This record gives sequence, structure tokens and C-alpha cells, in this order.
Amino acid sequence: MNLVKVLREDYARFPANQTYSIYAPDVWFKDPMNEFRGIDRYQKMIRFIETWFVDVQMDLISIVQTENEIKTRWILSWNAPLPWKPRMRIPGWSELHVNSDGLISEHVDYWECSRLEVLKQVFRS
Repeated sequence: MNLVKVLREDYARFPANQTYSIYAPDVWFKDPMNEFRGIDRYQKMIRFIETWFVDVQMDLISIVQTENEIKTRWILSWNAPLPWKPRMRIPGWSELHVNSDGLISEHVDYWECSRLEVLKQVFRS
């Protein structure tokens, strides 16, 4: 399985129809808001994004694979579910570790902004 190809396709349609079979059952996920282990929790997080956020878009800037790691740079944006529907934007990157079975066993997201800077976007005019 070509993980880079699958990830490109997943990013293009994020958060809909993600390919969960590329993740290990006990995948470890971490970002500035969450930290957990398990594909079930990962799926629940994606469903939450798909259910509550409006016009979600994941723009893939770059993707590079080395032997056991894939690094992506991206910009995640969406409209918050508030009456004035502010457009939110988080630039960041992901570091994905690939295990010996060829599955993603770690998915760590980093943001190029603070959680406070993200929250402030709610109040922009």
C-alpha cells in the first residue's frame, strides 16, 4: 500500500471517507488539544469534526516519506458552528511513524499557532 498516495487522497476529502485501514489498531494520536490511543478514538475525533464543523478543508502543502516516517505540512480551516460562522485556520504539520507492518502507529500534529490564537479567530470580524 502506498501510504503517501492514500494520505494525499484522504487530505483532499478530509474529514469525509478517511482510510482508517492505514492506521494500527492501537495508533497513538496527539495534538495540542487531544492525546489518546486507539483507532476507535481516532475515528470518533474525525466524526466530531465532520459533524460539528462547517466547510472543513485540509490543504496539503507537502508530504515527505523517509524510511519509517511521513511528514506532512498542511492548513486546516473550517467555519465554527456559531451564528456568525467565523472562518478558523490552523497551519501545522504532522509526523507519522510507520511500524514494521506498514501501518501508521503514531500520528502527532503540531500547530504553528497557539490554542489562544485559534480561539481569538472566533472574535475576528
